Amino acid sequence: MVRSKLTKSKTSAAKGGRSSRSTTSSSSRGGSRRAGPGISRIDQEATRTHGFFVRVGYERTSGGTWRPRHRAFFGDASHGGKMKALKAAKEWLAEVTEE
Repeated sequence: MVRSKLTKSKTSAAKGGRSSRSTTSSSSRGGSRRAGPGISRIDQEATRTHGFFVRVGYERTSGGTWRPRHRAFFGDASHGGKMKALKAAKEWLAEVTEE
């Protein structure tokens, strides 16, 4: 019986349907807005760090590892709130990707 569920899940995912694992909506995760590609939310209570970290344009270093060419942090407190920090992050990302 388990095999039929796995097969059904795989075929529905292959046809473009959602698998049973990805049923969590964005509103149940705490926010209804998506930050976008390259933008990550950081909330660390221990260090009192809250904001958005933006990374874009990955390149290989001389040591052979990968790192972002452009990166910036947009703190909630320094930008006047979470939504303003996200707006600043998106604007900076658009400016950097235009170059």
